[in-house]
Amino acid sequence: MARPRKFLAVKKPITVSVYQAEEVEYIRTLEGVMKANVGDYVITANTGERWPVRNDIFKSTYEVVKE
Repeated sequence: MARPRKFLAVKKPITVSVYQAEEVEYIRTLEGVMKANVGDYVITANTGERWPVRNDIFKSTYEVVKE
């Protein structure tokens, strides 16, 4: 059996809607219910999918494009 050809890929950047949680929230995601703590960011993709991201992870992986 032939081995699959390997290659490199970069994830396409997408713009998402974001707000910072001001109180604890429980968010239904594709993986189940997740908790957003105060100060975490809640992201909504253009598909409507939502998920929480810890403050430190958001700041190291996302760039604010406009407010």
